Amino acid sequence: MRLLIAAGGTGGHIYPGMTIAQVWQARHPEGEVLFVGTARGLEKDIIPRNGWPLKLIRSAPLSRRPSWKTLRSLGLAALGLGDSFRVLRDFRPDVVVGTGGYAAGPVLAAAILQGLPTLIQEQNAYPGLTNRLLSRFAGAVALGYADAAKHLSPKARIFVTGNPVRPEIVARERDEALHLLGLKKDKRVLLVLGASQGARTINNAMAQVFPSFLQRRDLMVIHQTGKDDYQRVGDALAKLAAGSPRGDGTLFGNVWVLPYIHDMPEVLACADLVVARAGAISIAELTARGLPCVLIPFPFAAENHQEKNARVLEREGAGVVILDHELTGPLLLETVEGLLADRARLETMATNSRRLGRPRAVWDIVDLLDSLL
Repeated sequence: MRLLIAAGGTGGHIYPGMTIAQVWQARHPEGEVLFVGTARGLEKDIIPRNGWPLKLIRSAPLSRRPSWKTLRSLGLAALGLGDSFRVLRDFRPDVVVGTGGYAAGPVLAAAILQGLPTLIQEQNAYPGLTNRLLSRFAGAVALGYADAAKHLSPKARIFVTGNPVRPEIVARERDEALHLLGLKKDKRVLLVLGASQGARTINNAMAQVFPSFLQRRDLMVIHQTGKDDYQRVGDALAKLAAGSPRGDGTLFGNVWVLPYIHDMPEVLACADLVVARAGAISIAELTARGLPCVLIPFPFAAENHQEKNARVLEREGAGVVILDHELTGPLLLETVEGLLADRARLETMATNSRRLGRPRAVWDIVDLLDSLL
């Protein structure tokens, strides 16, 4: 049994692929897994670091406006298609999965042309261009959001599974996580995330509200700044409170800033409220744990898919949406403090979030893969 997964670009495409690989490998211990990506994305570092083999092909994003870049992208896509045929010939997979990124299109197209069983895993409420084009030809399409179905071919074999979430995200207990992170049980936890690369707009707004948060004895703030903004945010906090090293970050009173959170299962298990971007996998993890959230969609995401993701939670009463261009420190402070003060509303949002969560999505996707075989 051989499984090939085409995934790359951002963590939002890579981590779903690795989660699927982890559960599939547990079910098929004698099976082999191979990832395919490009040299342009994070996969060249993340996938090998997590112990999975990776082959690189040539590919690039397709420009939506006709230009010389469009011609270059089409040329690279053609080269990537040739590379994909060679990878398929050498690895001889039994089934092929595409979770998005530059590599997914050429690999899925090559697999479909060869008649191999294929699965598209679409994370967002608005599918990407490649998945919209290939959906009618794939063996199955596993959707993170039911809303995505209306944008796909009516001939597509669609299954609404939810997005794959790492089993440890759901399994971690709050008391255990608090102990592991050295946090006190009598403080509520506000978790601020800016995706894997950080978010400058969120960091700027947080810099304005730090003085208010530092005065609260009932609150612990865990703030992921991203690598590029870590020093700048730390310098702003150093003017307000003494800092001391803590783990991979720095603790300023009750505000813990980190460039990157490696222990995401632990911090999610501790959180009472989350401020975050609206990437599909981030939302899947939040809803799997039933966490209320304030979502600030990344405004430059392809097809504005992050806002569409966020609006689903807003519509279902699980989250509050603030658009990036509207975000200010005073608005963020008013929103967060209003939610923390209204325990009944926060509990209702948590219940609605939990109702949207699909903690078993990855097992349903692996079931679907096995059915394709």
